[in-house]
Amino acid sequence: MKTRLSDGSDKSDQSGARRSPRVAGIVERDILDDIRRQRGETDDRAQAPLSFRLIRRLFGYTGPYRRQMIGLFLTVAMRGIQLPILAWAAGAIINGPVARGDTRQLAWSVAAFTVFVLLTELTFRYRIKWALEVGESVIHDLRSAMFRRWLGLTMGYFNRQPVGRLISRLTGDAENVRVGVQNVLFVSLVQIGQMLGCAVFMALEDWRLFLLVLGIAPIIWGMNLYFRKRLSQAYRKQSDSFSRITATMAESVGGIRVTQSFGRERINADHFRALAEDHARYNFAAARLSGTFLPLLELNGQLFMALLVVVGGGHVLAAENPMPLGSMVQFFFLAGLFFSPITVLGNMFNEALTAMAGAERVFAVLDTEPEWTDPPDALAPDRLEGRVELRDVGFSYVLGRPVLHGVSFTAEAGQCVAIVGATGSGKSTVAGLVAKFHLPESGAVLIDGHDTRTLSSTWLHRHLGIVPQQNHLFAGSILENIRIVKPGATHEEVRAALAALDCLETIEAIPQGLDAEVGERGSGLSLGQRQLVCFARALIADPRILILDEATSAIDPLTEERTQKAMRLLMAGRTSFVLAHRLSTLRHADQVVVMGDGRVVEQGAPGDLLERGGAFAELWGKAVG
Repeated sequence: MKTRLSDGSDKSDQSGARRSPRVAGIVERDILDDIRRQRGETDDRAQAPLSFRLIRRLFGYTGPYRRQMIGLFLTVAMRGIQLPILAWAAGAIINGPVARGDTRQLAWSVAAFTVFVLLTELTFRYRIKWALEVGESVIHDLRSAMFRRWLGLTMGYFNRQPVGRLISRLTGDAENVRVGVQNVLFVSLVQIGQMLGCAVFMALEDWRLFLLVLGIAPIIWGMNLYFRKRLSQAYRKQSDSFSRITATMAESVGGIRVTQSFGRERINADHFRALAEDHARYNFAAARLSGTFLPLLELNGQLFMALLVVVGGGHVLAAENPMPLGSMVQFFFLAGLFFSPITVLGNMFNEALTAMAGAERVFAVLDTEPEWTDPPDALAPDRLEGRVELRDVGFSYVLGRPVLHGVSFTAEAGQCVAIVGATGSGKSTVAGLVAKFHLPESGAVLIDGHDTRTLSSTWLHRHLGIVPQQNHLFAGSILENIRIVKPGATHEEVRAALAALDCLETIEAIPQGLDAEVGERGSGLSLGQRQLVCFARALIADPRILILDEATSAIDPLTEERTQKAMRLLMAGRTSFVLAHRLSTLRHADQVVVMGDGRVVEQGAPGDLLERGGAFAELWGKAVG
């Protein structure tokens, strides 16, 4: 990462001089801006306005769970009225049998009250149960739909989207939607029902005290909204800053060798210190807001209760038509239940806005269309010979910035074509077009005379084998990774493929051999071992078209020499494209295509190109010189 510290300030720090707070603040902001920019962070909103279109679409996913939804709405309605009834019943017991001293009636009343409490708890249990079931089911369906959508998108989408952002959609945004489905609507309905029920009972009990409650409620509601909005922003910044801390820590630990090799310990420590101080500032801000809001809310509640005691006490002590003491107690119970949902509804409102932002991003994924799709009548011929022709192909990853310009060459069926050139010359792009990971912007890629635009992608990929430069392995054993392209392959078939590559002994020398776990992204194996596994995977697929993208770049010269014969066997009878910087691997190529700046510089048989003394001869001279 870059640092804005000049040489002079760096030296003054090392000598013990302290920077002024203003200068330190500027430096820290610069460092944080660098970190955010390098991580590709965007201004994704943590909250978004309520959208009934999104809400309708979101609850459309509850359709398969209609029975749970019906039960859920019934329990929500029951729960909303049960709590006010309990508060009213407690006051009625005090006003009735307790005031009269009727112990027999009191026993029956308490028994009935207990039964109703149990019914209320049973209702609560099933409301929670069905809400959890619906929420988890909906989020399961959404996550599955997102994953299916990603699997159907073209490579261009993944070139533009950072992996971290995709993971965030599947985890954080989906989790926010789950909370919205499970909690926001149903909890809010219960709280609103509770407030309405309490309002009715209070109005019937004493309308004058009820008007006092109505006068206080907007004040508490407004204060709650004001502080909740500011707290929500503070907590969001706090969460974002903590995410940067954890990401930086993981990055620093993963790259500790590079850090120490280039003496970047102090620079990285400055970056981490800036992040930690940034996080501390957000923590303090959130703590100050919370420390102001909660006592203020409690003070308002206590002042209101004191006012209610004064006014209600006056009604109890009135000379004419005094209010029974039990009714005042009953009113207190109802008033407490009436005000308690205000804070809960404020939280639910914030969660609703957060869920809306999550839903926007989730549905943005689901609404993403692939850049291209196979036509409905895509061809899937019975046989693939393997003749590949690129005819005046042009292509760009970013509009207006072409990486290929009029590329043309032909690979006859069964030929081995070597594509060489400097980094960035377009070799891998050509391979991606042959594999139909992309479609050309101009010109055409023909396979057995058919434009790849008209061929079924699934059919083509079944006849294609690729050993990529970045050899990706999946979690599992070596055996599972080799036969991932052919799940029905037996243990012996896998051993035979490794033996053909003359690397069976190398793999079996690994502890547990074929049953050894490869670790995350193959971290349990050396780079050369990972590439051998990818070799075996391509061999067992038995493809008609084979693409080797820098396939031997991580194999040591001795191992490479041992695999040359196996590679020739692997390529025999197949159309093969070899992308390599080790020109020694091209000795057996039928033709060489030399790329430069997205164009074909020259092409022909290796021997002819060497005699010609052009670009290939120059590359060869550098390789053997």
